[in-house]
Amino acid sequence: MSAALQMMAFSLALLSALFLLLATCTDCWMVNADDSLEVSHKCRGLWRECVTNMQDGVRTCDQYDSILADHPVKIVVTRTLLITADLLAGLALVTLLLGLDCIKFLKEDPCFKLKMCYGAGVILGFGSVLGLVGSVWYAVDVYVERAMLVSRNIFLGVHYDFGWSCWLGMAGSTGCFVASILLTCCLH
Repeated sequence: MSAALQMMAFSLALLSALFLLLATCTDCWMVNADDSLEVSHKCRGLWRECVTNMQDGVRTCDQYDSILADHPVKIVVTRTLLITADLLAGLALVTLLLGLDCIKFLKEDPCFKLKMCYGAGVILGFGSVLGLVGSVWYAVDVYVERAMLVSRNIFLGVHYDFGWSCWLGMAGSTGCFVASILLTCCLH
């Protein structure tokens, strides 16, 4: 039972860490939500902004000037939180991999291997909280920005909704949190 639970937690953590990494690297955190007469699909991400022409499929991206340039707070905070969550998830995966019962590393000390699994669960929990805070922070900021424009009857031609990268970040963080619970609470 313990080995099956460990493998399930490892598989979930691996998939969720991959989701978090993809969310950090991709550039569709905000998408244009105007469907009427749109000839292009616009995505804004943490690192660049891309426009795809719907008629011929040509995609062009504008990189943000510099990582150190003045950016909106939502981009800087989300970048920081998601990069930290990615690093913690990677560290947790390595620790968990070494702590699995099916790995021959420290086979003679099962108590230490169990502690490694618990430690991986704690690290994964911290990473999941940071990733979830970063993803939700970005989503709330997009919502507030849109709500303020609507409440002031300002229409700029394009308004944005949450993109698939934002949802991917939330899903990856939630998966890491569930794997953390499996490792810390259910593993005896």
